Amino acid sequence: MIYRAIGIMSGSSLDGLDIAFVEFHENGGRWQFEIQQADCLAYTPEWKSKLEYAVSLNALEYQLLHADYGHYIGARVNEFIDRHDLQYKVAVIGSHGHTTFHMPERRMTGQIGDGAAIAAATGLTVVSDLRALDVALGGQGAPIVPIGEQLLLGQYRYLLNIGGIANLSIKDTRYKAFDICAANRVLNLLAAELGHSYDENGALAASGTVNEALLGALNALDYYQMPAPKSLANDFGTDTVYPLIKRYEGRVEDQLRTYVEHVAQQVCRALEADDHYGQEAQELLVTGGGALNGFLISRLKELLNIRVVVPDERLVLYKEALIMALIAVLRWREETNVLSSVTGASRDSAGGAMWLGAGA
Repeated sequence: MIYRAIGIMSGSSLDGLDIAFVEFHENGGRWQFEIQQADCLAYTPEWKSKLEYAVSLNALEYQLLHADYGHYIGARVNEFIDRHDLQYKVAVIGSHGHTTFHMPERRMTGQIGDGAAIAAATGLTVVSDLRALDVALGGQGAPIVPIGEQLLLGQYRYLLNIGGIANLSIKDTRYKAFDICAANRVLNLLAAELGHSYDENGALAASGTVNEALLGALNALDYYQMPAPKSLANDFGTDTVYPLIKRYEGRVEDQLRTYVEHVAQQVCRALEADDHYGQEAQELLVTGGGALNGFLISRLKELLNIRVVVPDERLVLYKEALIMALIAVLRWREETNVLSSVTGASRDSAGGAMWLGAGA
């Protein structure tokens, strides 16, 4: 079977809306894919502010933003389809939305970006609310990308995504995955203090010096002592980590250098906790915007005794959008698209609300 789908992702780093048009081929349970078109649409300062402060809105304002953002996504998808001549080629859209509240311990997670609004704007079938069923089943609702890693990138034992949050997937008899630490969300906040939207290639961090006292305080945070499955809300970086960093005096470059070291050490610690780490020829596939941070990648290569693989830039930047498209296809097929071995839910699930954009 051939499926053509669009995947949409808005990450915690707030760099923009990722949209990917993907062609999937499925034969006897074996999947192949090609990302045929992909764009990252940078948020305007107004939209970035709306998303960043969504958690401070009252109930009515929040619901209005939920609807407005859905129509915004729908308009961007229509522009994407026109720009790449994709009319009548897209079967389904998988939209992650933008995570606001994430409290799996209370069986609640929130992603704004109304799927009904996207379906109304595009006239296409949309799958949204991708994490909700897993959380209702007692799971963390995160990470959800391992189903795509299993079906599309199964040749790798270890898969690391470095976005606003860094998360790790481990291929075993059952997939395991968890959030490691805040990553680009914190690095971008620090770079902004120096007038940069991000630290290009890690050059600012490379010019700094590690603050050992700060590094020790970061590594001592309670989250790192918790067993998996576990996941992080976006505000861990903004409300816990960033204020901790700013309690320590020093140049911003030194704070960037220290935080890069913290991320690298936490990734190393997470890998070393795996019983099979280093026992055979192994590779770590690294994707997400952080994979383009050359200094961070160099530190990972120095600390790890397995091969670190950074794939082509399209997969680096759009892996999550690719997997949102696959999750939508699997939901359409009424097949498992969230793995309980990863999230800790009571069972695997075929999650997502489906909105039919076309009339009957």
